[in-house]
Formats: sequence, structure tokens, C-alpha cells
Amino acid sequence: MIFSHDTEQALLSIVELVNSSPERNGKEQLPDVATLDEFVARHRVSEIAGLTERDVHDVHSLRERIYPIFTATSDAEAATFINAIIATTPVTPRLTDHDGYPLHMHYFIPGATLAEHLAADCGIALAQVVAAGEQERLRSCEAPDCSEVLVDLSRNRCKRYCDARTCGNRLHVAAYRERRRAAAAS
Repeated sequence: MIFSHDTEQALLSIVELVNSSPERNGKEQLPDVATLDEFVARHRVSEIAGLTERDVHDVHSLRERIYPIFTATSDAEAATFINAIIATTPVTPRLTDHDGYPLHMHYFIPGATLAEHLAADCGIALAQVVAAGEQERLRSCEAPDCSEVLVDLSRNRCKRYCDARTCGNRLHVAAYRERRRAAAAS
């Protein structure tokens, strides 16, 4: 494990959040309260209840502010984006243990909205990645026809595609077919 469990979970939720945008995915993946509620349940986001359309709007806005971190060309540029996100929300670090998880840190204030919760906890997770000198783990998929982002949690930083079964496999099959065509033509 490169980062703590809660940091890795926050990073994975950030990736899904950013990739839910129509700019990344071609279609809005979090269009309403029901799908946002499913996102909260899937990522086991704690202390969130009673989502509204305002939450949908605020999460969409946060997601667009997070995306540039994945395309930042330097630690300093990423830090600027991260600091701007963290500065917009109240942060109250506290240790907690819930839902069967051992003690871990939460940074959002009690009673925070979903966007505030994500800005605080996910903003700190992103800050930890950059502070550890691991900003290159936050990047875009290398498939030429994909604009999704990924977080590379592999030990040797070798993850290149958002999903090896789709983007990675599609490129490998295309390269294989091209080699077969070249061999047949010669």
C-alpha cells in the first residue's frame, strides 16, 4: 500500500467523480440526486444524508475544479489547484473509526455538504500525493481516444490506461492487427 487506506479510497472516488463528467465520458454520469446518492453509497462516503439538486450542482462544480490537477505539468501547478480547492471549504481534522474501519482521518466539518466533504477529504488526499512527490500518479489515460483520468496506485507506476480491459485491450488488439497486416503485406 502506497498511501493509507482512506487516502486511496478518496483518490478512487476522485477518479470516478472526475470521469463522471460529460467532457470525460461523453455523457453525464451524475445527472441527478439518485445517481449522486449511488455514488455516495458506492464510495461509502460517511455522514451524508438528504442530498438535493444543490448537491448535484456543487459536486459538478467541484469535479471541474479537480480535473486540472490530473493534467498539471508540475507539482507547483498541482499544488495551486489543490490549495484553491481546500481553501474553499472549512477543514477540521479529526480521528474517527466507523463502519468497521480502524482509526483514520476525516477533514470535513461535521454537517458538511457532500461537496464540502469531498473538497476537504479528497483535497487533502490529493495534497498528500503531491507532497509525497508522487504527482505523476495522477494522470490522463494514454489511449488516444480516451479523456478519462486515473490514479496509478501500482508499486512501479506502470498503469497507463483508465481501464486495462477496455482502453488497454483495445490498443493492444489494434497494434496486433497492424503487425499482422504489415506481415501479410511484406
